[in-house]
This record gives sequence, structure tokens and C-alpha cells, in this order.
Amino acid sequence: MRAILLSGGKSTRLYPATWAINKHLLPIYDKPMIYYPLSLLMAAGIREILVITTPDALDRMARLLRGGEQWGIEFSYATQEKPKGIADAFIVGKKFIGDDNVCLMLGDNIFYGHGLPEQLQRASQLDTGAVIFAYSVKDPERYGVVQFNKDNQAIRIDEKPLAPQSNYAVPGIYFYDNQVVGIAENLQPSGRGELEITDVNNIYIGNGQMKVEVIGRGTAWLDAGTHEALLQASNFVQAIQERQGILIASPEEVAYRMGYIDYDKLRELGQTLCSSPYGQYLLNIPEGI
Repeated sequence: MRAILLSGGKSTRLYPATWAINKHLLPIYDKPMIYYPLSLLMAAGIREILVITTPDALDRMARLLRGGEQWGIEFSYATQEKPKGIADAFIVGKKFIGDDNVCLMLGDNIFYGHGLPEQLQRASQLDTGAVIFAYSVKDPERYGVVQFNKDNQAIRIDEKPLAPQSNYAVPGIYFYDNQVVGIAENLQPSGRGELEITDVNNIYIGNGQMKVEVIGRGTAWLDAGTHEALLQASNFVQAIQERQGILIASPEEVAYRMGYIDYDKLRELGQTLCSSPYGQYLLNIPEGI
């Protein structure tokens, strides 16, 4: 399975902070925002990743992530000239996807909790159909809301419903078989002129091919769409890391734990960052643990 990491958009709600920089390059405490969803993809066992961003952010994104070989993975890059909807990512990434199945993850997804990597690994093994995730929220009217039965088969998804039929929001993590490319190519733009991911999902639901993975109540899903949310996310990450003595969303550590790089490479990467607490943490990871 391959993955698309969608990191485009103008992020106008974060102006002026995002006037000259892509939102996904902003820091969440001690690392760029994009490290958080990237680390999840790596922990899911996915090693070929297409980063879709805006034309003006491409050079900066590639400078940060490089080719991926430093982490034992492989990045490709593409641009979305203007916002055309989340589902447009499958059209932009058609050549990259080829005949493979694909995971689509939004570049501002920030999760922390036990068991989520294992759920992602299960989803990445799908043969046919699609898998989405469901997260219980207190204000479902702000999100795409999914209804599903006792067998975790999706029944319907409503986008920001006035009267939500469930409390389960759909976060930006989606797994699809290869037919998603053709589905996206045949979508009609919505009233706002975009190709909607909800329309893709409802086609899978109509075909009886959409399963739901419920994210446990011990997992935090953090917003990154406002200045207040960015500060809250940074405070959360700082508190967890200081309390537990771990790094959240370190590609270097994930690469080592997953066996993508060896201990010598981990030490090398730590040395390049050794003047920061982040680099010192990498250098203090014991071998074999």
C-alpha cells in the first residue's frame, strides 16, 4: 500500500502566520506539524508516500523531508495548483498510486494514544473496499459524521449535519482499494466547486464496501485549524513529552522501531540534531529497545 499526505490549502484562518509559510510546516511544540501524520503512516508500515502541497510550499517541504532515505522510506512530491477538494488528491496522485491500494491522510492530523498504530496496520491490509475511522466528539455538527452498524459497516456519512445521527466524527485518515482513482475521476464538483471526500465515501457505502475502525476513548485527536488550537496542541505535546520522557511523532525513532533504519543510522541522525533536546533524545535511545 502507498500513501498520500495532503498538505495543501491556504489556511486563511491562521493568517498572518500562514501568509508566507504552509500551515503544515508550522511547529507543534518541538517539531513541524507534518511530522505527526507522517509518523503515523510510517508506524502503519507504509514506506512510499506522495506529499501533495501548494506550488509555493514545494521547495520548503522537500527541503524538510528530502527523499525519505534518511528514514528508510521514499517520498514523491506533487502540487495542487488551487484547492479542488480532498478527493482531487487521487487524481493528482493517479500515476503515483498506479495499481496499488492507497491511504490518504490529511497533513494536519495530530493523534496521540495507545493502539492507533495497530489499527492503522490492520486497515493497511485491506484487499477490497475502504476503511475509515470514527472518533467520538461532543460537537459532531462541526464534522463529517458517520453512522455504522454493530458489524462496523458504515451506513451513511453526513457532512456537518444540523441534527447529527451519531457522535462519531470522521477524521482525515482514509484507506481505499484501487478503484478510488476512477471514483474520484467521475465525481461532480459540489456546490462549493470541490471534489468532496464524503462523496467518495458514500459511493463505497452504497456498494456495501466501507468498514469503520472506532478510535478508542484513550486517544487524543487534536485540532490545528486556529491559533488557539495550535497553542493547545503544543501545550499537550509538551506536557506528555515532559511527563513521560518520550517524543511524540519522531520519524527518526519510528523508523528505528519499525526496522527501516539501523541503530548506527539513528545515532547519525541524532548527531545532526545534537544541539537540540530533540537530537539529545535520539542519542539517548538504547540499542535494541
